Amino acid sequence: MKELKEKIYQAQGEGDIASLYVLESQAHEKFDEETLMAYYANILDLALERLTNTLESLEKLDMNEVQDFATLRALYEYAIEHYSAGSAHDASALFEVLSGISNDEPFSEAMKVHRAACDAEIPFDDFIEQYVDMHATQNGGKFYISFFKKEIEK
Repeated sequence: MKELKEKIYQAQGEGDIASLYVLESQAHEKFDEETLMAYYANILDLALERLTNTLESLEKLDMNEVQDFATLRALYEYAIEHYSAGSAHDASALFEVLSGISNDEPFSEAMKVHRAACDAEIPFDDFIEQYVDMHATQNGGKFYISFFKKEIEK
């Protein structure tokens, strides 16, 4: 446990979100629920800091850059958390930022679909059930919902 905590503190100190995700399964095995919540809150804090820096420098996050990828993942998970909790307005704003901050066109387009679902006030479970091609998404190798059913065009 001590070794894991040292690795986590080092990654946190370096702002290394990707390393924190690598340590995620070990954290799940060893930490209680409260410690895990703090672990994920720390990842989110680092991602928000990177987002702020990116916005201030008028740059985009590069999906091929490990830290940028991890940042986008953390922010996406945060947006999904809001959406699934019923905070569609907050999730919509996050999806809007995500669609504009990434240089990856498929990711940006998927975030626009997410945002449109939030803006249409489609409950998260209905969005998943009616509009997401879950099989293709699970097999697509992405960390985000990336494939949609034809019904999404409506």
